[in-house]
Amino acid sequence: MSALLADAQRIPAFNPMFRLQWEKAQDSYVLLYPEGMIKLNPSAGEILARVDGSQSQAAITAALQQAFPEAGSLACDVHEFMEVACEQNWIRFL
Repeated sequence: MSALLADAQRIPAFNPMFRLQWEKAQDSYVLLYPEGMIKLNPSAGEILARVDGSQSQAAITAALQQAFPEAGSLACDVHEFMEVACEQNWIRFL
C-alpha cells in the first residue's frame, strides 16, 4: 500500500505522440496517434480526460471520487489504469 501512496504523488502527462479527444461519432473518448486511433472505454476516458500534466494522480483520483461518489474507493483502480497506460506508452510520469 505504501507504493500506492508514493505513486499517487506522481504527475501523469500524455506522451506527445498521443492526443485525447472526444469523438462524437464514436460516442467516446479516443486516443489519436499517427498510425491510428484507440477507442477508450468510459472509465479510461474519464481518467485520461483529467490528465493535464499538472495534476497528481492523487488529485485526479480525488476529482473522480467527487464526480462518481457511488463508485466507492477508486484509488486502486486509478493506480492500476495509470500503470497500464504508462506501459502502453500513452502517458509518462513527470
